[in-house]
Amino acid sequence: QVQLVESGGGLVQAGGSLRLSCAASGNIFSINIMGWHRQTPGKQREPVATITSGGKTIYLDSVKGRFTISRDNAKNTVYLQMNSLKPEDTAVYYCNAANVPAWTSWGQGTQVTVSS
Repeated sequence: QVQLVESGGGLVQAGGSLRLSCAASGNIFSINIMGWHRQTPGKQREPVATITSGGKTIYLDSVKGRFTISRDNAKNTVYLQMNSLKPEDTAVYYCNAANVPAWTSWGQGTQVTVSS
């Protein structure tokens, strides 16, 4: 598995932007998918954006056109650019990396708060 360190969360007004970063270390060559999930109290963690080793991206419907996931293989880092943020985007965002179906690793989470 791998170790993941997230950064970039914070407080922003509605309509603003944030960029989350997730740096991977360890057995990075076995990663075939990386992504971001989010979770709010009392709700299940939901996938927000995913990127495969081949560059294919998948987004949660509610973030399409606003969020962009990207990957810098040289830096072993995945990013989530979040634009036009809404209060309902408020959540703890978790980075994950996986070698599907063998294993999944998770970051510690970073809080994103969007004020109205």
